[in-house]
Amino acid sequence: MDRRELLKMIFAATGAAMIGLPALASAKPPAAPPGAGFSEAEIATLDEIAETILPRTRTPGAKDAATGAFMARFVTDCYTARQQATFRAGLADIDKRAGGSFVALAPDARSELLRRLDAEARKRAVEVSETGTGTVEAAKAMPHPFTMIKQLAIFGFFTSKQGATEVLKYVAVPGRYDGDMAYVPGTPAWATS
Repeated sequence: MDRRELLKMIFAATGAAMIGLPALASAKPPAAPPGAGFSEAEIATLDEIAETILPRTRTPGAKDAATGAFMARFVTDCYTARQQATFRAGLADIDKRAGGSFVALAPDARSELLRRLDAEARKRAVEVSETGTGTVEAAKAMPHPFTMIKQLAIFGFFTSKQGATEVLKYVAVPGRYDGDMAYVPGTPAWATS
């Protein structure tokens, strides 16, 4: 799977374009505002949220790939101040909806809370897209905070060593071209192209 395919997968899963990619692609990311770093508790919460989205099964989960630390770094380095504020407000909202601490919830309650947030985020993505592509309102609209969190969880995990090599198929140096390769149902997607 190449980056383009990964970004298509993220768009399909979240209903929104990947936030922060222009800064990642440019040589000069936006300057992080003072105090933009995340605390260990916030990173632990991000890890638990990502693990709820991408849990460990017979393959590694998001915590195995330190996805929370990746998310914090990406937000700090690639998001604008406005995007960072939206992300942080979303993280605080998750704790608030969890009764004070997402980490303290039971696994089923975590999943249910994130399902509700995902439904809200999808509804918001549809509402924004209905304002019309290319309009000033659509360009200024911030995505739902959970869209940002979910995108980074998926992106961070599948670009990590664990996600790319233990979950996706991976060939460090691809071999010959085989245009008629047999597909076996359930075979993981390729991490390389």
